Amino acid sequence: MGLLAFQALMMGNKMERSNGSLSTRVWIPLGAALFLVALAISAIVVPQLRLLHLLQSVIYIAIVSLARRNSAWGFGAGVSIGVAWNSLNLFVTHLMQAGTVVFWSFVQTGHVQRLETMMVPVGGIAHFILIIACVAALFNQPKDNKKWWEFTGGAVLTIAYMALIVLIARPR
Repeated sequence: MGLLAFQALMMGNKMERSNGSLSTRVWIPLGAALFLVALAISAIVVPQLRLLHLLQSVIYIAIVSLARRNSAWGFGAGVSIGVAWNSLNLFVTHLMQAGTVVFWSFVQTGHVQRLETMMVPVGGIAHFILIIACVAALFNQPKDNKKWWEFTGGAVLTIAYMALIVLIARPR
């Protein structure tokens, strides 16, 4: 009887780990929270960004909520927003590089200049965490063709929502 109870306990732990992986319990919320901190600091420093950042924060709350349910919709949202945002800030606006330069200046001089620009690399790091965690969580799921459609749906809806809020709430 004791051996059977031990085996059942071990199987329960394995099922719990697969249903609530380290990615969904720790890394996805960590990446989202770190990005929300960067959004909040930027919104405090630049009041014109407040509405946009408030609306953008909804994405990260949804990602964490969906990820806790092991939903491929949330994993698709996390990967797509991370890739889109990091690509934009690395290759188009170059704010990731500018923020790194501002941060390095802060380290050397002790004077904070352009705090909102310093938050861009923080957001980039948060997104790299989110991308890796969402991909890991997706591949941790059982094989199912439906998950790829959900992943794609989450990605498309997230990018569409982001485009819409940028059109509506971007600073003029």
